[in-house]
Amino acid sequence: MVIESFQSSLLSIPFKQAFKHASAERGQTQTLWVHAHGRSGAVGYGEGCPREYVTGETLQGAQHFTQLHQHDWLENIHSIPSLTQWVEVHQSDIDANPAAWTAVELSLLDLFGRELNCSVEMLLGMKPLAGTFHYTAVLGDAPADQFEKQLAGYLKAGFSSFKVKLSGQANDHAKVAALKAAGVAAQRVRADANNLWPDADSAIAHLQALDFPFFALEEPVHAGDIAGMRRLSDALGAKIILDESLLRSGQLSAFTEQPQQWIVNLRVSKMGGVLRSLQLARAAREHGLEIIVGAHVGETSILTRAALTVAHGSGKALLAQEGAFGTHLLAYDMCTPPLMFGGGGALDIDKLGIASRPGWGLSMSLDTQHSNSANQR
Repeated sequence: MVIESFQSSLLSIPFKQAFKHASAERGQTQTLWVHAHGRSGAVGYGEGCPREYVTGETLQGAQHFTQLHQHDWLENIHSIPSLTQWVEVHQSDIDANPAAWTAVELSLLDLFGRELNCSVEMLLGMKPLAGTFHYTAVLGDAPADQFEKQLAGYLKAGFSSFKVKLSGQANDHAKVAALKAAGVAAQRVRADANNLWPDADSAIAHLQALDFPFFALEEPVHAGDIAGMRRLSDALGAKIILDESLLRSGQLSAFTEQPQQWIVNLRVSKMGGVLRSLQLARAAREHGLEIIVGAHVGETSILTRAALTVAHGSGKALLAQEGAFGTHLLAYDMCTPPLMFGGGGALDIDKLGIASRPGWGLSMSLDTQHSNSANQR
């Protein structure tokens, strides 16, 4: 297969309402969008979400990465084996630019699938997607009245698991009070602090005062503070979810001694694509670690679809999924119809009929009014 060109743009889609957590407040997408054009006329689509506070990437840096390497890709990538080889040889480049590479890799996987008339799963030698995937209700750091309204909506929709963003402020007590009043058991709730506390003692004091034994805590202290996270886990009896502290497979060895203490938050854009995400999922599964397939706030259906491939490849290690908000959050999506959860957080693959379609199996509804295009040829 011959790739003729790449085209990248910065995608800015407004949110229907702002989403806030300890590291950022966001009212629109922060996305690199990539098209890969084949000589056959087929086009593949990819998406990445650079986050300064996760991997140090910026949108401008992500675009520079695509400009820097595009001639190499055009010359050397023409199949799944050559794509896999490029990933293996350029690990350090991808480590520094995971979201940028994710957008490129996803566009190539989509293009190859479209040209060969097969799904990405078939391209990668996996079983077809099937059945229903279930998503967690995610509650941002909102004022008490908004939090209660959002929680009531999720409960009415039949959600059974929840993720709550903590702020370290008095508002956290109001969130816990709302959960208790609604009859939500602590074992159904994960808390995400986004590296909020400077040390384990500060985190332990605040969390104990909440008097709500969360099932698991995501990144409560500074990224990479493994000793502090161990102390916190021992003191509170909660599992620790690794997000900013686990960006690539080579870091996994630090958590394999006591696998029952840790949960991997595997976000495709953070990990540097589907191939690297599947590699980490296999390694985590082999070492007995559970997996949450997560998402960046504001992902479109492209990354939602890619995350389904990774969830599918996680097997019995899959604990939960996040994302699939589609137009629940976005003013519009790039795909028709958007991939998004329904009642109870369910997304039924069989009803969608995408499992056997070429590439990601999505129909694109491109609106370039909101993107700042930068053609690369």
